[in-house]
Amino acid sequence: MSKRSLSGVQPSGELHLGNYFGAIRQHVAAQENAFYFIADFHALTSLGKADELRHNTRHVAATYLALGLDPERAVFFRQSDVPQVCEISWILSNVAAMGLLERAHSYKDKIAKGLQPKVGLFTYPILMAADILAYDSDLVPVGKDQVQHVEITRDLAVAFNAVYASEVFKLPTFTLGTPEVVPGIDGEKMSKSYGNTLPIFTRGKALKSLVMSIKTDSKGLDDPKDPSTCTVFALHKLFATPEASAEMAERYRAGGYGYGHAKQALLAQIEQHFGPAYERYDALMARPDELEDRLRVGAVKARDQAQQVLTRARRACGLE
Repeated sequence: MSKRSLSGVQPSGELHLGNYFGAIRQHVAAQENAFYFIADFHALTSLGKADELRHNTRHVAATYLALGLDPERAVFFRQSDVPQVCEISWILSNVAAMGLLERAHSYKDKIAKGLQPKVGLFTYPILMAADILAYDSDLVPVGKDQVQHVEITRDLAVAFNAVYASEVFKLPTFTLGTPEVVPGIDGEKMSKSYGNTLPIFTRGKALKSLVMSIKTDSKGLDDPKDPSTCTVFALHKLFATPEASAEMAERYRAGGYGYGHAKQALLAQIEQHFGPAYERYDALMARPDELEDRLRVGAVKARDQAQQVLTRARRACGLE
């Protein structure tokens, strides 16, 4: 059997093209022996509205399913439906050194900004470690900013195994993908926190308005343009074939091709790519009971695996 991979996505807002090209596309492409979860417990560190969290969770589930995730192939579930993870997190907290958590970027960044982080944010790496270790994960695909969390996970697993002279927790390894750099409508990295996103399931006039607002330089229709510095071209390239991308680049350099033309071409590419999923997404969002059923099926599988790991941990430390 292939190595088991695990990834989570926070339901902290509408998923956008950065999420799609950075993670979702890869998740849909690699579903065998994979665990994918909606990290609603983690979202509590930043969200304070219950209705918003419920909606965002349904949105993430519907997005993944509409874009091709198959619950019969991958284990797809909601984090909070697996209580064993919280128990494993508490067990791990008793071998976690304060200094290890104080060095976590998620905590240090808040301190550097003069903010008062809550305990949940401070212990965030322990819960993430429990997420990873609960399913005997082999591989954890992450971006560079998340590597430290996997390293902390390994540290906690080693510490527990050493304290209790056991091999309860498997040591996972991280894999660094090569996600596309997805610029937002302002040219900076696409991010919800920057308010510069193109949400996957925004369409029609709303999508057109966002695409047409993408920041460009002031060159006129007849001026030659540099495709390598253009946000519109960079986004178009993510969707287009190499031939179509090369053709657009040539038009840029030749002049007589305006940014308005390029934005219309980008709009067409987005609608063509996601169009088949629009109806599936709408149908799923209109049937929340069906979404719940899909997540429950995944939760049963996830709980079964997590219980095996929890039982090993409880026996090792004398809880049973």
